[in-house]
Amino acid sequence: MGGPGGWWRRKSTPAKVETYTRWSFHLIALSEPTVIAVTAFGHLDARAGLLVMVPVAAHVALAMVTASRALDWTVGRRPQPLRLLWALGAATAVVATAAVVYGRHGPGGGGEETGAVMGAVFGTTLSYGVGLTALGLKDRRRVGLLVAGFGAGAGLVAWAAGMPALTALATAAFVTAASAFFAATSAFSIWLLNAVYTLDEARETRARLAVAEERLRFGRDLHDVMGRNLAVIALKSELAVQLARRERPEAVEQMIEVQRIAQETQREVREVVRGYRRADLETELHGAQGVLRAAGIDCEVGGDTDGLPAEVQSALGWVVREATTNVLRHGDARKCTVTVLRPEGRVVLTVRNDGATTPHGSSRTGGTGLAGLRERLSAVDGTLDAGETGDGEFRLVAEVPLTARPVAEVAS
Repeated sequence: MGGPGGWWRRKSTPAKVETYTRWSFHLIALSEPTVIAVTAFGHLDARAGLLVMVPVAAHVALAMVTASRALDWTVGRRPQPLRLLWALGAATAVVATAAVVYGRHGPGGGGEETGAVMGAVFGTTLSYGVGLTALGLKDRRRVGLLVAGFGAGAGLVAWAAGMPALTALATAAFVTAASAFFAATSAFSIWLLNAVYTLDEARETRARLAVAEERLRFGRDLHDVMGRNLAVIALKSELAVQLARRERPEAVEQMIEVQRIAQETQREVREVVRGYRRADLETELHGAQGVLRAAGIDCEVGGDTDGLPAEVQSALGWVVREATTNVLRHGDARKCTVTVLRPEGRVVLTVRNDGATTPHGSSRTGGTGLAGLRERLSAVDGTLDAGETGDGEFRLVAEVPLTARPVAEVAS
């Protein structure tokens, strides 16, 4: 699919949330040097400002790599990046401590300009570093200890560097609050990402259970038909064998009865299969509306289905089933509309949704689902057209003439 936004629309909902989360934390990390650069180049000359930004840039690069690996660990693609977490924690402590020491005792130390810049490096590096490190921790107690430890360490370093006790205490409180905010943001983002993946797995499980339930129903129906009749056939065949050995004429009557039961079994099996394949259009429309609304998708159904031939309803009912499955499993729709129109001499079923994702390949040639629908529609001289409209919408249109030829009987 063309267009600049095609890669985004092709993603599933969990993949979109993961991409959004990943780039959000990358942008958060990139905002760290932005905040510091504004202060550095506003108070220092260009050369001094660039020297300040070198360790900050290294810290940001390490933070971005750590955040990416931590998110991979969260979704189960990598082991927990413990070495990177320790490295980021150590780098954060080193850069922050160096900033305080340099601001108080380095060249120009104690000056208002240098102090403002080093204070920005100190507070920003600690806050961002702790927040991004929290991405790699699931235990809330460990996150709390991380925040409290860096907050207390910030106060102790500030006091040891010569700051007044109240100033050091205020510094500890600020670092604790700021790092707690970033850590809480990280924890909530991870929780949200895990929740989305869990809900997606639940939806897949629900779809598989629905298929399994339908297979069980079909199996029970076949068992009821075949089990009873085959038992009767076996008994009557055994009786016919015994009578034939005794040269009794009743053996012929028993075999005629076996033949009748076998033919009746064939007819009943055809009825079971025909009932399994036949779908009532009105029932399918209401079912699709209920399922989609239960999945959080606004579904509107409209049109007239009264008086349609049974074979046409069956074919279009299967179209509604497959379209509903595609909306649930292959797209990211928020709204879906199903309409049944009856222009002169034909009936047109249209399913639209705003989560454009072509299921299983090309809209005209791909996928066993659409191929199966075309086979069913061809039995009633119908046609199917499915594809994206170019404005983020997926449309499926099935058209059947009302003068369609009858559906062939299911082969025995």
